[in-house]
Amino acid sequence: MAKYNVEVLAPAGSMEALQAAVRSGADAVYLGAREMNARRNAENFDEQQLKEAVSYCHIRGVAVYLTLNILISNNELSRALEIVRSAYRAGIDAVIVQDLGLARLIHSAFPEMPLHASTQMTVMSPAALPALKELGFCRVVAAREMSEKALRELCDAARKLDMTVEVFVHGALCMSVSGQCLMSAVLGGRSGNRGLCAGPCRLPFSAPSGTGFDLSLKDLSLLSEVERMAQMGVVSLKIEGRMKRPEYVAAATAAVRQALDSNEVSQNLLTSLNNVFSRSGFTNGYFTGKIGSDMFGTRTKEDVAAANMAFPFIHEYYRNERQSVPIAIRANINENGSSLTLCDGVNTVTVNGEIPQKAQMRELDNDTVVSYITKLGGTPYYSADVATRISSGLFLRGADLNAMRRDAVEALNKARSKSAKRQECEYKLSREFYYPSQKSALVVRLEDANQMCGDMTGVSAVIFPLEKQPPKEMPQNVRLIADIPRGMPDELVASRLRIFKNHGCKAALCGNLANIKTVKDMSLAPIAGLGLNAYNSESVSVMKSMGCRAVTMSPELYLSDICKMNTALPKGIFAYGRLPLMLTKNCPVANGMSCEECGRNQVLTDRLGTQFPVRCRAGFSEVLNSVPIYLADRLSEIKGIDFMLLYFTDEDKSMVERIINAYRFGAGVANGGYTRGLYYRKVD
Repeated sequence: MAKYNVEVLAPAGSMEALQAAVRSGADAVYLGAREMNARRNAENFDEQQLKEAVSYCHIRGVAVYLTLNILISNNELSRALEIVRSAYRAGIDAVIVQDLGLARLIHSAFPEMPLHASTQMTVMSPAALPALKELGFCRVVAAREMSEKALRELCDAARKLDMTVEVFVHGALCMSVSGQCLMSAVLGGRSGNRGLCAGPCRLPFSAPSGTGFDLSLKDLSLLSEVERMAQMGVVSLKIEGRMKRPEYVAAATAAVRQALDSNEVSQNLLTSLNNVFSRSGFTNGYFTGKIGSDMFGTRTKEDVAAANMAFPFIHEYYRNERQSVPIAIRANINENGSSLTLCDGVNTVTVNGEIPQKAQMRELDNDTVVSYITKLGGTPYYSADVATRISSGLFLRGADLNAMRRDAVEALNKARSKSAKRQECEYKLSREFYYPSQKSALVVRLEDANQMCGDMTGVSAVIFPLEKQPPKEMPQNVRLIADIPRGMPDELVASRLRIFKNHGCKAALCGNLANIKTVKDMSLAPIAGLGLNAYNSESVSVMKSMGCRAVTMSPELYLSDICKMNTALPKGIFAYGRLPLMLTKNCPVANGMSCEECGRNQVLTDRLGTQFPVRCRAGFSEVLNSVPIYLADRLSEIKGIDFMLLYFTDEDKSMVERIINAYRFGAGVANGGYTRGLYYRKVD
């Protein structure tokens, strides 16, 4: 019996993995349809398989969550809702969602469907919760980079809003904060935000004095922290691994189950779990705050060999049915007939058996009947309460008692797997349109005041890093906008915004949901930044309802699609600069040197010799693209865009001035290396 009312949530990339999870102790599983989920390369489930999976799990008292946790384009929204409708009617227990616009549509069309905010929403702060509650979310999956203290604060805040918190406790760790990675899309044409991450971070990337694999972290394991998380109010302990083998799912699920039930895991199981999949061991660095080189690791030949040896042992964890559902059993046998009743506390079923014969030699007794009707091996049930009423002088064959028990179990299975009819409503796509300006304004983001040009003609606003001192003077008719680092704590954001506000700042670029609330509380205008992943018109409409005044569209969209998209807010594009490819809590440079040694001006070098600058911002790091996006020679193709963001990082003042003039006048091809980003490339 578990000490805490906490859920063990396991991954199911296939039916075999689902069965392994359930038989190893999962209280819930999460799975994807054949399309539109963050693990599109897993086997996943078609419509019929999804129905079978829900039925299988519900019979065993296990909840099923559908992952629809990718960014959805405008022309995919209707299909996404069809998937939800099918899952809803099949009895799915919740949907895990990343896209804000899709979330609002689901809540509108299926108001009884619980919504879980995916970890790709980058929820790291209590300030993000009220807006999610308003959208209909009842649970948030916390960002994996949160410390124990931050996680405790999130649980406390969620409890006050009648929301719950789910936490990853075992499995692979992305180097980037989930939902904040563009590396796979930019370097490989396969988007992590769209469910097809190619995992480029596992390839060789070298930081100075590093190991050569300086974007590859060890797998996460918080087995030793399970009781502490349960005590702070975490309601679901999640295991990563929809791309993993059933043996891994079984071992990880059994380990979390043991840790939760008894606060310790057997050594044999720990050894097997370590062998079946690890990257030179495990880490708990984010939870404990002990980040640095100890968190890095790779998959070695020895790790692979150990996995092959572990598989046969792990099979035992899910070879047999797990009897986890208690039932009450009542048998009634008299001269008029026989019946058997099973009750799970909610569902009650009764089946009739054969009419007993008069006993010729040996009459039925209680012990004999009980021995037959409690043979529940191979089923998910066990007898918690048994009672019989048996008239004297009667006889039934053992085969008749077995048949009656099997029929009763089948009837109870059917009752438990039946989905209750739930409310469905009509939904309407947003018809709230903003009519764009005829000419795109220039908005310039500077790294420091030394980049400020003397001539800023044509620039409507300057965005400046919030962690730095605001410029002492601003050019005439140029607005100051604060750029909030995506990982900066709320209280620090508020204190820095006060300083910027005193310098005339009236707006702030927000890369996280939590920032929007903080900015509004300061009576400033929020502008949705890249970190909010605005991918469709519905999401922009949601951002407007949250208080945003303008939006920077996702750089994973085609330029032509952005230009044609009707939105509820003025929209802009990342038109120049080194695109931030990753947001990381553990700096990749920390795998080779300390912050004191770093000098805050380092690069990562890939196996081809390409260099990617690494920039520190408010306790997080950003890995920037090797070359800037450049579109100044394609301005005629930028129509219906309200502003172009020119994002300067390491450029000197003269370069800043040249680039601004190029975008003012539509100059030719840039000097040096550049990219068009993803604006003209198909991204899977």
